[in-house]
Parts: sequence; structure tokens; C-alpha cells
Amino acid sequence: MGIIQSKTSLSQVPEHVAIIMDGNGRWATRRAMSRLKGHEQGAKAVREAVKGCRELEIPYLTLFAFSSENWKRPEEEVNHLMGLFRFFIKREMNELNSVGVRVNFIGNISRLPEDVQKLIEYAVDLTQNNSKLVLTIALSYGGQEEIVNAAKRLAEKVKAGDLNPDDICEEEFASSLDTAGIPDPDLLIRTSGEKRLSNFLLWQSAYSELVFLDVLWPDFRKNHLEQAVDEYCNRCRRYGAVSA
Repeated sequence: MGIIQSKTSLSQVPEHVAIIMDGNGRWATRRAMSRLKGHEQGAKAVREAVKGCRELEIPYLTLFAFSSENWKRPEEEVNHLMGLFRFFIKREMNELNSVGVRVNFIGNISRLPEDVQKLIEYAVDLTQNNSKLVLTIALSYGGQEEIVNAAKRLAEKVKAGDLNPDDICEEEFASSLDTAGIPDPDLLIRTSGEKRLSNFLLWQSAYSELVFLDVLWPDFRKNHLEQAVDEYCNRCRRYGAVSA
């Protein structure tokens, strides 16, 4: 059932949706294609996710595009993915800017090729004043690494005398994460049928509602987003308390 037909309303949709885009390789294998073709098709599904969030008036969308562990993949596949990132930024950024999407990146960007880093800087600068949708792309990102880096930042503040250890709390820690200023995801979706977080937004997803879809990422469409949002809207979020 789609969100338009359900009993839910736009006032109930999640503020922030995060998606683990999984299944490109399997999509290609099932069609006797190379994994590279699967990644190419998966890039097209990103448009569906962005379009769906805009139409449902979801203000924050975060996509897991390339993990810190993905660097272990064959060099040809990694190089192809870098090419897709270049192509996506060059081709899509003007359109995203025209419809009010602000683009943000998290992760160890310094590991990316220098020209990709410059394209990222261009995309962020171009869209920085937009407010219709904040699209965060996780590149060279790992949740554990992010938490370790946040701890190091806080330790440096303590060492410099700028922070009392007793003042470190959840809010202070969150402000040192890559996602500082972005609300935690209300809904975290993973495609392909796999049921794990894979080192994605480990701190931020502490109370996220998790929805696992059997669809492979290249086949993801707006109706799949609606399906996940419907499920989210019909859950009771208690945050450790009891239902009213």
C-alpha cells in the first residue's frame, strides 16, 4: 500500500530517512552482467529516492554510497565506482540545485581521488543555500571510524583545556560526529533482503526504525520508499518508555 492510500498523513512521515543501497552486484549477476553494470543501474535508483523524498516532503535523506570497507574490493570495481561518482556530480548537480536540494558528504573524503574531492567541494558550494531537501552522501564512510574520530576530537579539546571530561554527554559527543547538525535518522532502510547495518550510522541509528526490503537497489522505485514509510508510520516509537 502506498503512502497516499494509507491512513498516514504527510505530517507523520519521518524527518530523516537513511538508506543502505545494497544489491547492485547481485542484480547484475542474475542478469549475467558484470558488477560494474549493476553499479551503473544502481546510480539511476538514486534519482528515485531523491524524487520520492521530495514528493513526500521528507527533509533529510542520507545514502550509503561507498563504505570504508569497500576499498578492499578489486581495483577495477573501485575505479569504476569513482567514475560513477564523478559522472553523478557532473550530471546531476545542476538539476539537484534547481529543485532546492542541498548536498552534503560524510566520511573520510581525503582517501578519495583529488579530482573527486574537488567535485565534492563544488557540489557542496553550489547547493549550500538550498533547503528543500538535505541529501547526505556517505563516501569512504565507516561508523566505527566516525565514532573513533569523534572521541579523538573530544580528547584533543580536553587536552587543550577547552573541555571538562565531566561535561561530555550524548549531545556533546554527537556534535563531534560527521553528521553534526543533521537529525538522527527516524527510518533506516536496507535493500536486497540483507538484515544488518554494515557499519552505517551506528551512533545515529540507536533509535531508528529499521525496514529491510527484498528489492535489489537497482530496482528501487518510489513505491518501495512509500512501502517503507507506511511501515514506519504504523509503528509505535517508545524510545525505551511504554506506549501511551
